[in-house]
Amino acid sequence: MECFNSTKLSSPCTSSILNLQGSSSLVCNKFSKNSVHPWLLSSPPPKPFFQLDDRLQCRQKSAHRTYRGPILAEAGKQGWDLGRFLKTLYFFNGPPSPSKFFEFLIEKLSSPSPSEPKNSMESSGIVLVVGATGGVGRRVVDVLQKKGLPVRVLARNEEKARKMLGPDIDLIIGDITKESTLLPEYFKGVRKVINAASVIVGPKEGDTPERAKYSQGIKFFEPEIKGDSPEMVEFVGMRNLINAVKGSVGLRNGKLLFGCEDNGFRDLAWGALDDVVMGGVSESTFIIDTTGGEKGGPAGLFKGVVSTTNNGGFTSIRTKNFSVPEDLSSYDGLELRLKGDGRRYKLIVRTGRDWDTVGYTASFDTTEGQWQSIRLPFSSFVPVFRARTVSDAPPFDLRSIVSLQLMFSKFEYDGKLNPTFVEGPFQLPVSSIRTFIKDPVTPRFVHVSSAGVTRPDRPGLDLSKQPPAVRLNKELDFILTFKLKGEDLIRESGISYAIVRPCALTEEPAGADLIFDQGDNITGKISREEIARICIAALESPYALDKTFEVKSVIPFSEPFTVDLENPPQEKDYDIYFKDLKDGITGKELLEQSPVPV
Repeated sequence: MECFNSTKLSSPCTSSILNLQGSSSLVCNKFSKNSVHPWLLSSPPPKPFFQLDDRLQCRQKSAHRTYRGPILAEAGKQGWDLGRFLKTLYFFNGPPSPSKFFEFLIEKLSSPSPSEPKNSMESSGIVLVVGATGGVGRRVVDVLQKKGLPVRVLARNEEKARKMLGPDIDLIIGDITKESTLLPEYFKGVRKVINAASVIVGPKEGDTPERAKYSQGIKFFEPEIKGDSPEMVEFVGMRNLINAVKGSVGLRNGKLLFGCEDNGFRDLAWGALDDVVMGGVSESTFIIDTTGGEKGGPAGLFKGVVSTTNNGGFTSIRTKNFSVPEDLSSYDGLELRLKGDGRRYKLIVRTGRDWDTVGYTASFDTTEGQWQSIRLPFSSFVPVFRARTVSDAPPFDLRSIVSLQLMFSKFEYDGKLNPTFVEGPFQLPVSSIRTFIKDPVTPRFVHVSSAGVTRPDRPGLDLSKQPPAVRLNKELDFILTFKLKGEDLIRESGISYAIVRPCALTEEPAGADLIFDQGDNITGKISREEIARICIAALESPYALDKTFEVKSVIPFSEPFTVDLENPPQEKDYDIYFKDLKDGITGKELLEQSPVPV
């Protein structure tokens, strides 16, 4: 095969040398354009995510993308490659300026300190309360504040919200029915959401300023919808809210950064970054093996030859800087699915865009010949600069992840050696890199819905024995139907959730014994204050994860419930109720396969 002399920068092949897509240089004496791999000639930037044909699965070859080049290195038997050095610089930095080039050539003689801006992590763990000026919402805010938890409120009316909740409340002004008002910066730091927003139902003949009639429940007045329709609030509003908070609260199964998901393959612009930049001769490459995954699907293959010649001893692949930084602050770490070879590798994450800067690094061991999941908590990453830990590095800012790097090296940190290091060839198949939320996973989105949402279309149900909202569903613009559609959006969102369906809400105090049920069958009453406490408890309970349930008090409608303020009932351990809840029970199981469409 004819190729080029990598030391002749004036040769016709210069453009191909500098057009690196992670492949290795072709080090020979002659160059023929016809012999060069077409990927090197055209060098199209890889798409960050491409969809596979509907007829194909991830394992199909039509998904093939490769950064391929022959690896000619053989430990201890080759010299330093200037051409590959220049390719590396160009791939990650663009055309190198003379000053940059000179800086790299004298790198061993200089010892610059890492350059990274100091920045502090903004507060996180905020609970967002939506519908905070309603009967349940304002009680949720009150309980959260008494617990000392950080609260942020989304409201439409600033004056009303501050008058009701206090002038110092952390308040954002927005309307869930208007997507344009839900700006991304509003939700930074938000980790959990309690949604108590609901369509407004009121008496046709009007109400008192304190909404006394409404507080009695629609059983006692002729109702009508006030303001936005159920479709806009319960369905469109839910969709807008989920889209607004999804990035900040995170997905239960994590966010895919690299790999196959839903018949699509998310790729990254990987390039080789070997010890050639330090004068070494080790060499690696990265390809997509379309059938190299554990189930015959695609996997990335990091492979190469590592050598300690010229004081080298490491190979790596690194992504180009992401055009938009990844905000991974809602997650607890990164999980790699890979086939081990018994060696110890490093994963390096960078938050700075500079070429030579601090990398937050975690080492991990692999088991030879086995597919395994490696979980690396963000808390285990150490700030490292040129294989030395940096004691005064800035905090690991998970909101600004700009690149990833996989490395196999002779060195650990601060002069320590990798106990698994061996010179010679290696390969590491990696099928995916994604974030994870550590166990136990708890709900991050708690929604206050309503008992009865599945009943209007339930076959064989005697509506005359049902609560007014069920009987008047059509007259109230299909209020329960759209509440159910909103619930389904939550269940399909990928966010960890709990859906609370209270029976008729009252102004009575919390404290009565409760009945939890599933399947949407019970009727009765329940205190708004009790629902607020249940929502907050659900945020912290793994037993409430992805559950839908109804709740009522044991006290019948005919009996008012009061408490002795001097001897109030003890606060409940709601886990006692949550523990009995089962997955997948919503009441929709009893609906016809094709209910009447709205």
